[in-house]
Amino acid sequence: MRTFLLFSLLWAGLLQPVQAFSFSANPLLADNAPQAEFLTVEQAFDLSVEPQANGDTLLRWDIAPGYYLYQHRLQFSGLPAGVEPELPPGLAYSDEYFGDSQTYRDRLALTLPAGHSASIQVGWQGCADAGLCYPPQTRQIDLPGAGSPTEQGPLLADDEALAEGLLNQNLVLGLLVFFGLGLLLAFAPCSLPMLPILAGIVVGSGASPRRGLALATAYVVSMALVYAALGVVAALMGASLQGLLQQPWLLASFAALFVLLALPMFGLFELQLPAALRDRLANAGRTQQGGSLVGASGLGVFSGLLVGPCMTAPLAAALLYIAQSGDALHGGLVLFALGLGIGTPLVVLVTLGNRFLPKPGAWMDRVKVVFGFLFLVTALLVIRPLLAESIWLGLWGALLIVVASALLQLARQVQQHRSLSKAGGALLGIWGMAMLLGAAGGASDPMQPLKVYAGTSALASPNAQHFIGMNEPAALERELAAAKAEGQWVLVDYYADWCVSCKIMEKTVFGNSEVQASLQGVRVLRPDVTESNAASRALLSRFDVLGPPTLLWIGPDGEERRSQRITGAVDAERFLQIWTNTKERG
Repeated sequence: MRTFLLFSLLWAGLLQPVQAFSFSANPLLADNAPQAEFLTVEQAFDLSVEPQANGDTLLRWDIAPGYYLYQHRLQFSGLPAGVEPELPPGLAYSDEYFGDSQTYRDRLALTLPAGHSASIQVGWQGCADAGLCYPPQTRQIDLPGAGSPTEQGPLLADDEALAEGLLNQNLVLGLLVFFGLGLLLAFAPCSLPMLPILAGIVVGSGASPRRGLALATAYVVSMALVYAALGVVAALMGASLQGLLQQPWLLASFAALFVLLALPMFGLFELQLPAALRDRLANAGRTQQGGSLVGASGLGVFSGLLVGPCMTAPLAAALLYIAQSGDALHGGLVLFALGLGIGTPLVVLVTLGNRFLPKPGAWMDRVKVVFGFLFLVTALLVIRPLLAESIWLGLWGALLIVVASALLQLARQVQQHRSLSKAGGALLGIWGMAMLLGAAGGASDPMQPLKVYAGTSALASPNAQHFIGMNEPAALERELAAAKAEGQWVLVDYYADWCVSCKIMEKTVFGNSEVQASLQGVRVLRPDVTESNAASRALLSRFDVLGPPTLLWIGPDGEERRSQRITGAVDAERFLQIWTNTKERG
C-alpha cells in the first residue's frame, strides 16, 4: 500500500507540468474543467527586429498582459564572448518550474552590436500567469555587416535616446535619471521666473526655517504636478501646448500680475483682501507661523502654467515615450520627477538662505525692495516674446536706471558698504543709459548697446536672407519637393515669435560666420508656428515635432536624418558638430 501511494504521488507530480502545457490543446486531460483562453506564442511574445543607423540591431519583445519572459532563458548563439547584449534588471518571480527567477513584462528591448557575426540565433522562453508555460523558442537573425560609414557618432537623437532608455529601464531608474536632468534644467533661463516667486513665498512671509521648507515643498510639488499634467495632455493630444501657453493675452496678464505684485514691495500701496475674508484667514492661520500652504500650492500651480514645458530634449523624450507607448502614467511620473529636479535647487537656495538671515529689523524693508525688483525682472522675462528686441532692451535700460537710483539712495542711508553701493549705482546707471540710447537707435544686444552707432548694422541676423519662411503645410511640401528634385540638403528650423530660445539662436547660431559658411548650398526652411491654429498643428505633425526650437536635417533623397534632429537650444559649436556628422553619414 505504501509503495502504491508513493507511486501515485510521483505520477501526479510528473503529470502536473504536462497538464500545464496541454490543457489548451487537449480538453480530455482537464476532466471538463473550465479552461483559460491562451494566446499563441507569437501573440504573447511579439518579437520585432529593427536595424539601426549605425549597424546595430534592436530586438524588441512586446509582451502581452498576463505573460512574462524569463531572463535566464534568453540566449544568443553566435556572438563572441563579452559582446552579448546587456540585460536590464527584471522583476523577481518565483514558480514551481524554475524557482526564484527574474522576469520581464510588457516590453523588453535589447541591442545587438554590429560587425561581429553575420547571423546569430536568439532563444527565449515565457509563461502565462494563468498556468501555461510555452516551449523554448528560437529565431535566426541576420545582422548587418561592419564598416558602415554611419557607425561613428550617436545612434539616436537626444530625445530618441532618452525615450529608448525609458523603454529599456525600470521605473525607478527612469525617475532618478529625469530627476537628475531636472537638476540641470534648474539653471536654464526658462526656470528663472520661479526664483522670485519662491523667494517671495518663503522669505517674504517671515516663516521659520522649518515652515519655509514646508512652504517651498508645497510650491515645488504643485508646480511639478502641473508640469507633468501639461506634458501628458500634450502627448495624448498629439500636439504641443506651448502655443496655447504663449498666447499674447496670457503672457500680458502674467506680466501685469508680476508688476502688480512688485508695486507693494516699494511701498506704493498694500494688496489686501476684503475684511471679512481677511479676518477668517487670520483666525484660521493663528496656529501656524509663516505663509499658507494652500497659497504656496496655488502659486506653484501658477508658476507651472507660467513657465510651461520648456522645449528641451528631456521633455521631448518623455512626450515621445508617451506617444509611442501609450503609457501616460509612466511618462507622467518621469515628468513629475523632472519638475521636482527643477525645483529642488530653488528650495535649497531659499530655505538655507532664510536660515542664515539676521533677526527681523529694518533690513526686511530693503529685502522687500529687492523682491520688488525681482518681480519686475520676471515680468520682463515673461513678456519678452511680445516685444521687439529694441523695446525690450529699452525696458531693461530703464529698470537698471531705477535700480541704480535705489542703490545711490541706499548709500545715503547706511554706513557699511557705502562706497560699494555708490560704485554699483553709478555703473548700473551708466549702463542703463547706454541701453536706452542703443534702444532708441534700434539696437538689440544688451552687451553692445551702442554698436548700432558704430556704422555697422546690428539689427538683423546676417543670415536672415537665407531663410525661406512659411506658415502653411503646402508651402513646406513645395520646398521639400523642389529640394529633392535638385538633390539639395534641407534644414528645417521650426520657429515661433514667442520662442525666446529661437531668437537667441538667431543671433548666437545663425549669426555665426562659421555656421553661415557651412550652410552654403543648403535650403533653410523656417515653418512659423507662432499662431495656435490648424496650419501650425499640421506643420508640427508633418515630422512629429513637439514645438520650437526644433531643427531637422533632410537629405538629398528627401528623407529626414532623424538621429541628427536638434530639440531645444544649442550653441554654434554644437550645431556645427551635428551638421558635420550629418554630412559625413550622407
